[in-house]
Amino acid sequence: MDPNTLKALQGAAGTGGTAVYLAISHTTSPHITVYPWDAGFGTKYSDPSTLPGGGSDGCVFSPDGADLAVAHVGSPYISVYPWSSSGFGTKYSDPATLPTGNSYGVAFSPDGADIAVGHETSPYISVYPWSSGFGTKYANPSTLPAGRSRRNSPAFSPSGDDLAVAHNTSPYISVYPWSSGFGTKYADPSTLPANLPYGGVAWSPDGADIAVAHQTSPHITVYPWSSGFGTKYADPSSGGGGAGPGVPSTGSNVTWSPDGATIVISNWNTWPYINAYPWSSGFGTKYSGPTTAAVSDSCDASFTPDGADIAVANSVSPYVDVYPWSSGFGTRYADPSTLPASGARCLIFSPG
Repeated sequence: MDPNTLKALQGAAGTGGTAVYLAISHTTSPHITVYPWDAGFGTKYSDPSTLPGGGSDGCVFSPDGADLAVAHVGSPYISVYPWSSSGFGTKYSDPATLPTGNSYGVAFSPDGADIAVGHETSPYISVYPWSSGFGTKYANPSTLPAGRSRRNSPAFSPSGDDLAVAHNTSPYISVYPWSSGFGTKYADPSTLPANLPYGGVAWSPDGADIAVAHQTSPHITVYPWSSGFGTKYADPSSGGGGAGPGVPSTGSNVTWSPDGATIVISNWNTWPYINAYPWSSGFGTKYSGPTTAAVSDSCDASFTPDGADIAVANSVSPYVDVYPWSSGFGTRYADPSTLPASGARCLIFSPG
């Protein structure tokens, strides 16, 4: 499933004593960095023997945690590795039909039977059957997304019945029924997102809502979903800024907490670079920002499987910040002893 849906769903059962890992995709070699996580960073795993082909904007674990997929610039545009407590296994063979260009997001279906890749050139979305390797690429949708897929896009719904793509051209979001292939694209929402998404699209854990983070005010747009878009929810309350209540600055990605009670918008340009709101069929008053805030533009966020911690991807060193979470940010955890090599573009905790 897609990173944002997985981030929300992975906490439903808690960690159950199973090891949890934090994967971070970034712009320079080795392009993907993984750490064990147990209320703090463990020692970084060795890099894969075959690195992704270029800078990575997206990564996701399979729903069973047995595989780790990386979307990247440079052929083959998608790299998938077996994953275990020993670290990276030998990279799977590339798909017979590659994505057509630089890829910025990857998603497994909730049952793990399909893998979708969002990329910058037509058809902008490529989907393959997955069973410890790529099957034959599915036919393209009859109505393509209107432009290049954005970071952390595409996104399967929690039920696996729908597949959403955030893209850089109006209507900025396209959703299709999915059943081992694309159905007819759903009608666009009556109120479109205000501008192109910087990040992707995220479903709430129960699949009842769908959110898009985008470039211009209000920077976040959320709709009810029931086999189609409902009427857009009211924007978060205006005013404030920084740690106060109000709308975020330029939205770069959106994530729900595992219980669906919190919606988090990563953002650029304005401290604290991460904005969290209570969510109950609409935005509550924004939580205060962390006291030790992310040091620069934030590109992504992810909750641990039990929802007790939240990680934030940043563009400058140390590139990742992790905080305890309990209806608000706790004191930031210490940095890993070996930092990611460069600006983090996506991160995700394993299902646990």
